[in-house]
Amino acid sequence: MIFRWVTAGMARARTRATNAMVDPMLDPALLAPERVRGLRRREYEKLVALGVFGDERVELLRGVLVELSPQGVPHARIAGWLAHFFSAQLEIGRYDVRGHSPYVASDDSMPEPDVSVALRTVRGGHPREALLLIEVSESSLAKDRSVKTEIYAEAGVPEYWIVNVRSRTVEVLTRPSPTGYCRKSLRVAGEVLHPVKLRNVALRVADIPWAARKRTARTRR
Repeated sequence: MIFRWVTAGMARARTRATNAMVDPMLDPALLAPERVRGLRRREYEKLVALGVFGDERVELLRGVLVELSPQGVPHARIAGWLAHFFSAQLEIGRYDVRGHSPYVASDDSMPEPDVSVALRTVRGGHPREALLLIEVSESSLAKDRSVKTEIYAEAGVPEYWIVNVRSRTVEVLTRPSPTGYCRKSLRVAGEVLHPVKLRNVALRVADIPWAARKRTARTRR
């Protein structure tokens, strides 16, 4: 029943929407003593399987559907490069490297990190445990530092990177706990990143393609 209700509600919302504008969210305080019932992950997965969202890019955070911001050129370039870097560094039979793919964090959250590294399992499906999650942040910095940091820490993700496109730095968060990450550090140009669960991997901050590479003219013979 809930799926028909959500589907119909989304259809009505699309009809009302104009110029990509959406209505402001309902203030839960106005409904007291009733409570707002968020979407559960299993319900979200069924809606995805039914094709309810079409080509919309959304993720589930704390029971709420959140639209993913369009990727700018720097964001897309860096995210793609990082996914390729880890794929090239790690043994494909042992490690599962994904880009812009769902991560099963909890019963009410299924975020889509820009890059995820997990141990490969025979079970298949979306990863439920990760060795490293990476968010490339441009317009999403506030969300990545708050909501996603809390979700990843609660899920026990051992290491989380926030790659800040504008400052050209990497925020490294380790030692997860139910209240957040206990250790946070900033890596800048000239420093090297060593993932705690990927000891043989070393990534220089300066090697990240912060800017587009200039093409070199071919020498004419």
